Amino acid sequence: MTIKNIENEKKGQIIAEIDGKEAGLMEYTWAGEDKFIIDHTEVHPEFNGNGVGKKMVLEAVDYARKKNAKIMPLCPFAKSVFDKTEAFQDVLF
Repeated sequence: MTIKNIENEKKGQIIAEIDGKEAGLMEYTWAGEDKFIIDHTEVHPEFNGNGVGKKMVLEAVDYARKKNAKIMPLCPFAKSVFDKTEAFQDVLF
């Protein structure tokens, strides 16, 4: 699985690919200099059960740590992963 983070000024996308095909997409929006909101997470049905969503959340967490930023997970999937993962609490806003 390959994970790409494509960012522009205020919005970004984390894209997961398996065998060259897009498996999932996460969209985020910056809310100021030091926090971003995960708006939407989607895993394409044929890739369900492969941990694609969790890997995209992990990429977002790693990205936030590198940028010294916090994450507000408005997306229900991302919020559920944050709620279950003690190790991500340091970047939770």
